Amino acid sequence: MMRDSRYDILFEPVKIGPVTAPNRFYQVPHASGMTNALPRVRAAFREAKAEGGWGVICTGACSIHPTSDDAPLPFASLWDLRDIKAHALMTEAVHRHGALAGVELWHGGASVMNRVTRTPPLSPSGIPWMATHVGFMGNLKPRTMDKSDIRDVLRWQAEAALRARSAGFDIVYVYAGMGYLGYEFLMPEYNHRTDEYGGSIENRVRFVREMIEVTKDAVGQHCGVALRISLEELRSRPGRHQPSEAHEVIELLAEVPDLFDVKMDSSPTDCAPSRFAPEGSHEPVIDFVKRMTKKPVVGVGRFTSPDSMVSQIRRGVLDLIGGARPSIADPFLPAKIREGRLDEIRECIGCNICISSWHDGVPVRCTQNPTAGEEWRRGWHPERVRPAARKSKVLIVGAGPAGLECALTLGRRGHEVMLADEAEELGGRLRFETRLPGLSAWRRVVEYRLGRLNEMTNVSLFPASRLGVDEIIDIAPDHLVLATGARWTKMLYSPLEIPVGQIDGPGVFTPDDIADGRIPEGPVVLFDFDNYYMGGVLAEHLAGMGLDVHYVTPAGHASAWTIMSNELPLVHRALTRRGVPVTTLRTVAGFDGEAVRLSHLFTGEVTQIAARSLVIVGLRSPRDELYRELTARMAELKAAGVSSIERIGDALAPGAIVHAVYSGHKLAQELGQEVRPARRDTPFGEEEFAPQTEAAE
Repeated sequence: MMRDSRYDILFEPVKIGPVTAPNRFYQVPHASGMTNALPRVRAAFREAKAEGGWGVICTGACSIHPTSDDAPLPFASLWDLRDIKAHALMTEAVHRHGALAGVELWHGGASVMNRVTRTPPLSPSGIPWMATHVGFMGNLKPRTMDKSDIRDVLRWQAEAALRARSAGFDIVYVYAGMGYLGYEFLMPEYNHRTDEYGGSIENRVRFVREMIEVTKDAVGQHCGVALRISLEELRSRPGRHQPSEAHEVIELLAEVPDLFDVKMDSSPTDCAPSRFAPEGSHEPVIDFVKRMTKKPVVGVGRFTSPDSMVSQIRRGVLDLIGGARPSIADPFLPAKIREGRLDEIRECIGCNICISSWHDGVPVRCTQNPTAGEEWRRGWHPERVRPAARKSKVLIVGAGPAGLECALTLGRRGHEVMLADEAEELGGRLRFETRLPGLSAWRRVVEYRLGRLNEMTNVSLFPASRLGVDEIIDIAPDHLVLATGARWTKMLYSPLEIPVGQIDGPGVFTPDDIADGRIPEGPVVLFDFDNYYMGGVLAEHLAGMGLDVHYVTPAGHASAWTIMSNELPLVHRALTRRGVPVTTLRTVAGFDGEAVRLSHLFTGEVTQIAARSLVIVGLRSPRDELYRELTARMAELKAAGVSSIERIGDALAPGAIVHAVYSGHKLAQELGQEVRPARRDTPFGEEEFAPQTEAAE
């Protein structure tokens, strides 16, 4: 297919100091959960994007010195020879495909706890980041930097830049965003200094300017030098001579770096989930930057539409289209636009499971792209699969996320696939969930897979087809895969912090009941110990229907796990907008149809809330009736030629959609293959690498 000429502008080269990006697709620095301890995993993960057409591929945060230690959260480093070797593996992989490699040099300042190095964190004025979530709390507060500390950080930045050059990087960053050290000098809340580094905006910018200057002095002849800066708070503050302090900062630095990488100040706004923010949501904050500098500007906005990308460029908002989450969901997004294959783009759904991976301290996961992080470990490619050595007839029962992904991958391998579901509309749990507030983008999980499946002549879809054991025996597949999903239970929650007991009655509901069209009578108590999105979004949904809803949870926050996906503050704001009160640290002790009796999780204190209905969002259990019936008749199945029965997704172990998609993909990859354990990566030893001294000169 031919590329639409409207998109030609996306494939123009862009000069960044002494280097040139081959196109406008720029994978901005983003966390991947892959540290220098996983150099091969990281290199293969980044290489897939370069192969897929991204013109610039950057690392995530890369510490310049042990005083910036973010453990146990995963972070990269450029401290020594071993680190150079680890990064060189990535830059070599990226360069093989003609892309530039960028490194986000980083000092966390007061926002890191230095748990491993046990060095007091550095801060302009000793002001710590006092996080409200235990995962980010620490009891070692920062010390105030003196002039020698500032000189040290400048030296560490220059030395790290030289190591970056030795590792083969083409673009080297100075980081002044997201609460880290450069940002702390810019913000008066952190910066109480009375010397030349504090007070006026000109003084507060001084440290960032000097960081850029020492980086350019070190490597600017060979590398582009980028400034990554958060502008959300600065944009909200009036300036003295400009509309805002953000304008004044950009004016003061306009010609200093080779590239501006502009972003928000906190993860919930910088990487806002699709549930709460549309594509291009950064524009109102960063739209002025390009008017104030002749240097190229890159920014993000979960861009998945090429028309949106072109609009950003033609309207003078951005020069380069930044991608983090979209580059994970589809590493080949640029290639598909270039080749006119727009229907094949695997669009990011903005669920932020990728971000939760970093908080979990593990390699990145993606709901849309189950190969992310598995390129080296399992040899999975985002676009290519190994053809089946022996083609089989496979029947999949259940067309939710797991069944759809399994059918797609089996079909791509060449198997004859039949996908059946009892519902007229395919999609499983997403048929209901994508109709809930803010979750419509998640429909892309279904649409992408159905679009590809409908193109395959070796895959047959059978909606509205309820299959029992007798029908399966008549079909006689070689392999049977059950993707029958899970159901929500009416179990309650124990002070032991496990599901226990069961409550029932005409006023007790689960999300399945509401999906089936049963509407609770208000007032409603929604009791959530699932702790992910469903409880909060269902409370929004019911309140939007005009019901009086009270949200109750044994956790410390509403939808407590969503701290991992950057949603937590946005969930609380959404519930407040809907008028839904939140009660935490309570379990349900009883319900008589008129009131819900609550017990404090730790003290046992009993209270009650008037309610006509109780909605329980807690434990899910697999729908395994068909599996049990099948295993009871295994002899008949074997006689019919069924050689294996497998369960995938929620039918095997209920979990987030990302786990269902991965489960379906893994089975499809391994069916008929010798199954080998995933490869284990190892860090490099210092003796394994000698630096290229010429490159650092």
